[in-house]
Amino acid sequence: MPKIISANLNGIRSAAKKGFFTWMAAQDADFVCVQELKAQAPDMSEDFLNPPGYHGNFHYAEKKGYSGTGIYSRSAPDQVRIGFGSPEFDAEGRYVRCDFGSLTVISVYCPSGSSSPERQEAKFRFMDLFLPHLLELRAEGREVVICGDWNIAHHEIDLKNWKGNKKNSGFLPEERAWLTRVFDEAGYVDVHRGIDKREEQYTWWSNRGQAWAKNVGWRIDYHVATPGIAAQAKAVSIYKDERFSDHAPLTIDYRL
Repeated sequence: MPKIISANLNGIRSAAKKGFFTWMAAQDADFVCVQELKAQAPDMSEDFLNPPGYHGNFHYAEKKGYSGTGIYSRSAPDQVRIGFGSPEFDAEGRYVRCDFGSLTVISVYCPSGSSSPERQEAKFRFMDLFLPHLLELRAEGREVVICGDWNIAHHEIDLKNWKGNKKNSGFLPEERAWLTRVFDEAGYVDVHRGIDKREEQYTWWSNRGQAWAKNVGWRIDYHVATPGIAAQAKAVSIYKDERFSDHAPLTIDYRL
């Protein structure tokens, strides 16, 4: 019964100081997918690379203090793929794939377009490249779980202030329609929503104002999975008792 966690750390060193690895050790998860390491290989201590009981595999951005993804696993992967074949976005450290038997686990950090029009255009380029890759993954016939920060809230229920964000990155009509294509055309499943359809299931809160205190959040962290393993998901939780980051860890228990 795999237990899989997705967590955007907003800096692995910062999250470690706030107790992330202590918390992680107590979860007994089979896989922990992390994003936004904001670290390069020389910055990674042994505790970061291989926490007790885990094997770590990482994709570092070329730019210092930026992006980065990783997967911690109880067993060593049969195969590891770093990057998904895009020179532009592979340079940003956005994708790690690990295969374990018939199961593929992926940690992804999709670009944000909120900082500038140029970054929004980069986000659209990523989307144009990533959907074909997702279709290729489906064609492999494996069970796949893609965990990470997708930087898109899919539906109005997925963010507090949806009316005020219709023209903002992360809730643009084009972004939401693209995510619909991931589910409807590519045939993946939003595992969280398959289990829990309640409102206010947010995973990210702006550091501005009192977003956290007032729970003015967004659901932008996902487990996106093939139907077979998605159907085995039995429980979902968002951990908010401690704050390791501006995101909260998203945990889903599966039965294989």
